[in-house]
Amino acid sequence: MSDFDTDLFVIGGGSGGVRAARIAAGYGARVMLAEEYRVGGTCVIRGCVPKKLMVYAGRFADEFADAAGFGWTVGTPHFDWATLKRRRDAEVTRLEGIYDANLIRAGVEIVPERAVIVDPHTVRLVASDRTVRAERILVAVGAHPVKEPAVPGIELAITSNEVFELESLPERILVIGGGYIAVEFAGVFAALGSATTLLHRGDRLLRGFDDEVRDALAEAYGHRMDLRLGRTLLGIERREGGLCARLDDGSEILADQVLVATGRRPNVGGLGLDRVGIDLDAAGAIPVDAYSQTKVPSIYAVGDVTNRANLTPVAIREGHAFADTVYGGRPTCVDHRLIPTAVFSTPEIGVVGHSEAAAREVYGTIDVYKARFRPMKATLSGREERILMKVIVDCATDRVVGVHIFGHDAGEVIQAVGIAVTLGATKADFDRTIAVHPTAAEELVTMRVPEVTKHPVGVG
Repeated sequence: MSDFDTDLFVIGGGSGGVRAARIAAGYGARVMLAEEYRVGGTCVIRGCVPKKLMVYAGRFADEFADAAGFGWTVGTPHFDWATLKRRRDAEVTRLEGIYDANLIRAGVEIVPERAVIVDPHTVRLVASDRTVRAERILVAVGAHPVKEPAVPGIELAITSNEVFELESLPERILVIGGGYIAVEFAGVFAALGSATTLLHRGDRLLRGFDDEVRDALAEAYGHRMDLRLGRTLLGIERREGGLCARLDDGSEILADQVLVATGRRPNVGGLGLDRVGIDLDAAGAIPVDAYSQTKVPSIYAVGDVTNRANLTPVAIREGHAFADTVYGGRPTCVDHRLIPTAVFSTPEIGVVGHSEAAAREVYGTIDVYKARFRPMKATLSGREERILMKVIVDCATDRVVGVHIFGHDAGEVIQAVGIAVTLGATKADFDRTIAVHPTAAEELVTMRVPEVTKHPVGVG
């Protein structure tokens, strides 16, 4: 008989842990999964899914406004936060039930309590104070938002966790941060009718994205909200009229809510990693190899807790690859170099591959193809909106190494484009693809003349 109570013990019921547990069980492994909050993790419970539902809600405001240009007469729209919250929360609960059911159907035993590591093969269930011996342990506990900068009064702010618990739509909200979480929530609240201020200490939003896309977003957001770039928060205090945020330029912003979305950290506190000699990296994450294995052979980690690429689909792929490698006899590494991604701002951003600046550094001479145009829908609605598309090509191989889209449904388009780029499509492949007309996406295959050729730094 086995010396272990289970073959695999998964700590964390988010996207990566759930996928790993299901696939491992499918290969015949005995699997237990501990989750102290709700199965589904950040993405399903208080992240991607409920936030995207809020994005959809906000976009109806534009649809109502645009309808008149197409002959529709629409009465004065009225938004009810309570209805959105009730229906959004019900959908989250429904999805949570599906996650539970899928795990149970796969044969995974779900343990609804916190688990910590005791030794390389033992975990302790805190609430019931019992131990479980496992041949392998997979850590998939994700990350949590932090309140930074640590200025006076920062405790008065909420994070991307508490934002889903708001019982009413704030009339005024200050969003602090320049990453995709801050950008998306600022867009949501502005669209739903809150007087929204987005504050970021940098001179551009979305660090790491293509500079022209960042500039296009700033221009669009400048029309939708009060955008404050290059400004730093000094403190927050409660006043009779709400929360007052003091900035480094001497100005003040009065708001009903302050949402801090400046970063996330791995959930490693009290996990017991020190007991088994696993040291964290500079970001507080668990170091792993290409197969998600830690320095302790029996302990693995996937998802945001490893800080490799903090995206739900990446965590899912890592969890699946772990199960294939360890239990399926198919050693599988996840390639983190090419990840299609989207920012659900309004307008959206879809990206795969290198930015123009990064491609220039990596490949040397590149061709940059661009298209800027007014979407067809805007010609009748009268909306002042522009779409930006960029295709970046390595001149030496003709391979497309980056595609950037700023505009309606960019996230949907970039998923399909990501397949082509992942397969190594060349610009010639794009050129010989017949366009779907009339669509905005057809511009990706009709750009023939590069707007500019970029040489390596110091050349040309």
